Amino acid sequence: MNGLPPGSGRFCIDGTPLLVRSAGVKTYLYHWLRSLRALDSENTLTYLTSAYETLDHRGGPRRRYLRLAALSVLNRTGGVFANITTPKCDVFHISNLLHYPPRRPKLSATIHDLTSWIVPQHQTSIGVRSDKDFARRILARADGLIAVSENTRQDAIRILGINPDKIRVIHLGVPESYFSVRGSAGPGKPYLLFVGTIEPRKNLDTLLSAWASLPTNFRQENQLLIVGMQGWNSKSTMCRLRQMAREDKNIKYLGYVPEGDLPALVAGAQALVYPSFYEGFGIPVAQAVAAGCPVITSNTSSLPEVAGGAAVLIDPRSVSEIASAIQRVAESPALRESMRSRGLERAKHFTWERAAMESLRYFADLSSSSRVAAAE
Repeated sequence: MNGLPPGSGRFCIDGTPLLVRSAGVKTYLYHWLRSLRALDSENTLTYLTSAYETLDHRGGPRRRYLRLAALSVLNRTGGVFANITTPKCDVFHISNLLHYPPRRPKLSATIHDLTSWIVPQHQTSIGVRSDKDFARRILARADGLIAVSENTRQDAIRILGINPDKIRVIHLGVPESYFSVRGSAGPGKPYLLFVGTIEPRKNLDTLLSAWASLPTNFRQENQLLIVGMQGWNSKSTMCRLRQMAREDKNIKYLGYVPEGDLPALVAGAQALVYPSFYEGFGIPVAQAVAAGCPVITSNTSSLPEVAGGAAVLIDPRSVSEIASAIQRVAESPALRESMRSRGLERAKHFTWERAAMESLRYFADLSSSSRVAAAE
């Protein structure tokens, strides 16, 4: 099995985030689970969900209601039914939607970010409570943890006091469609692109200010396309976005774009502009470099790590830095070509096959430690 250790054990993935409206975590889980099953379907089990759920961030069909009801029952019974209903496995990888893990298997989880500790003002109060409860119930007692970036691993060690030896960094992958696409699905006019949920942490307001500050002739020749669902606390940003569109600032809000349509849209952009305040990984950045799209992103959190020298880094709080970077990249074909080349090289690291292979080795190590402990 491509160099995997023999007797890797069985592991079960809690797939409940696939049942709800979500963004980054759902994208991660969908592609990760499919890639794990592609390499080892015999030992990759799922809990409360199918391995073949469709990826739609706008919500779930009615057939998922029964499983969401089952999740509610499981969370109200203190783990009694989790012990009964979990398939026999060596490792159980839990999400933050399931409150009580089964007692028998080794416990594992993914640390996506520490938003609720580092920038709590960019999270709902319910989200902060949920994240801190998950850290107390699960992260503190887990036998092993996956961090989606080295930056997130270091945050978890520093803020949560987790033993460094328990956390393994496994970067996310990018769907194959981003590597193979070239060209544009957008308008004829050159465009810059923002992709992300419309919420304070993504910092769209500063990007809008930067765009408005650019010379009029630049904005007449170029367009800013905004892609993403409306999220938490987005009302004022959406009002401003619509007002700027009415004022003919050459801004267009496309709303939610289906996953299958995104690669061509990203590949056709002069640059992805992603000035987020904080990210545990930054999926749009990895997708952009894989699609050969130059990237302008923040010099904070995990974003420089993911960009790997293939992006123009900016201070996300600086309107002038964002505006200057946009104009410099858009007006220099040579710079865009250089960034594209570096990005494609960086993107070779972001395959789901690699992520799945590293994850299977991680689960094998946890399974082995479980069997050694049982033998002793």
